[in-house]
Amino acid sequence: MTLPAWLTVRRDDTPLILAMPHGGDWLPDDLRGRFVSPWTAMRDADWHISALYDGLAKATIVATDVSRSVIDVNRDPSGASLYPGQATTGLCPTTDFDGAPLYCAGQEPGDAEIAARREMFFVPYHAALAAEIARLRQRHDNVVVYDCHSIRSRIPRLFDGLLPEFNLGTNGGVTCDPALAAAVMAVLRASGRSHVCDGRFRGGWTTRHYGRPHEGVHAVQMEIAMRAYLHEPEGAVDAGNWPPAWEANHASDVQKILSWALAAALAFAN
Repeated sequence: MTLPAWLTVRRDDTPLILAMPHGGDWLPDDLRGRFVSPWTAMRDADWHISALYDGLAKATIVATDVSRSVIDVNRDPSGASLYPGQATTGLCPTTDFDGAPLYCAGQEPGDAEIAARREMFFVPYHAALAAEIARLRQRHDNVVVYDCHSIRSRIPRLFDGLLPEFNLGTNGGVTCDPALAAAVMAVLRASGRSHVCDGRFRGGWTTRHYGRPHEGVHAVQMEIAMRAYLHEPEGAVDAGNWPPAWEANHASDVQKILSWALAAALAFAN
């Protein structure tokens, strides 16, 4: 099967899958002019997430280059909110994390366009992810789907104050065996970095949809506050200071912690 250019699948035979739904900043040419600006449409990406996890574990990787402003492949395809009563963004968001418009007035996608984007991007991404889960379940009794995310450390519209550096999501323990969550949390506690399990971020659609521990598929989301591995500006972000550059030396300590967390996930699966 030939994959679209925006979709990456790198296979390994270990029982670990790294999903990266928000690392992309690609905007289709026919949409670029409809956004307030290309920078606005790319601002909320999980910046440098592929570099952060590069080489940390032997794992299958499923990643999309499409900007989450075009379509968020980690949202419920029906459009239902994953966090009822809390501020969030939808399948094809019309505002950024801060609540500002993404589109020029009158250029927002309608129902038909949202359905078309779902078929064009959401369906192939999840078909690829589901295929890799099925492939690895034929080889292993347990498979771990580890959903890789990062976000700005302060976004008042989404959460109060400063977000912990490491945010593990299991949807209240539903999406994985408790032993997996305990093993990852032990790594985070030992790191001395701020951390929480099932705090503001309990896991998106990927974690909740695929996490079926009774069927041998264990899913967790790791949301990392970007200050942990990037030089975040202290004040508001703008086109002059965002996104921060990737600096391998600055990220190396967090990469060690993540490598231990992934090793714990592999040990659990094995």
